[in-house]
Amino acid sequence: MSSKVEVTKSGIPKAPFITDVVAHLGGPDEPVEPHLRKFQETMQKYKLMETDRFQRKRALEEKVPDIKKTLDMVMLLKEKKEAEEALDTHFELNDTLYAKATIPPVETVHLWLGANVMLAYPLEEAIALLSARLEGSEKSLVTLREDLDFLRDQITTMEVNTARMHNWDVKRRREM
Repeated sequence: MSSKVEVTKSGIPKAPFITDVVAHLGGPDEPVEPHLRKFQETMQKYKLMETDRFQRKRALEEKVPDIKKTLDMVMLLKEKKEAEEALDTHFELNDTLYAKATIPPVETVHLWLGANVMLAYPLEEAIALLSARLEGSEKSLVTLREDLDFLRDQITTMEVNTARMHNWDVKRRREM
């Protein structure tokens, strides 16, 4: 068994696959319980990481469409400004209540940054900021999906290790 643990770029350690139970234990007379407990602890850690990554993925999946809609709107405002046209639109006041508005060409937009903070940005800066956020969020989503796939594999590996060690222990006890 190697002492160096492989780690993903996200910092998730790779679960070792136990091919030889006796070699992993250190001998045929070594107790199995401490190793099984360690496997269970490791599996729980993987499951906690999986839950965390899943929640972050779900939050990003909700955020990305909002960023795209905002970016599209800012780009439309920029087009209207360049064409020196007003924008006729309907905007949502409530879930089922909309109002009609005519928006004259604008130089700046106000963007929610989070934590109850809104800042005014020139159109170009707003587009650059939103594009960077969209790109970062999409990259994070890809990484989170990869992490979730990896974690599922590691949990499966640990379950197989646990079963192999348990079965080996049952066989050993029968032979005694």
